Amino acid sequence: MTVPSPCINVCTLDAASGLCLGCARTLQEISDWSNLDDAGKRAVWARIAERRSQGLVPEQPIALKPGPVSAR
Repeated sequence: MTVPSPCINVCTLDAASGLCLGCARTLQEISDWSNLDDAGKRAVWARIAERRSQGLVPEQPIALKPGPVSAR
């Protein structure tokens, strides 16, 4: 079974944390995704879950509205 991508097409990095506001991955994790094996992809999913449980990113992804992005 293929491990699904966490991408939800809300590709905006938070300047403070360096995490995507949509999928909660780092830029490195995003760029590495297509080259990871299933174990590597599951490890990324585990890190996402840990970030969410630690409050580093919202439990539910942020749905951005069209328009200017405000500074955080």
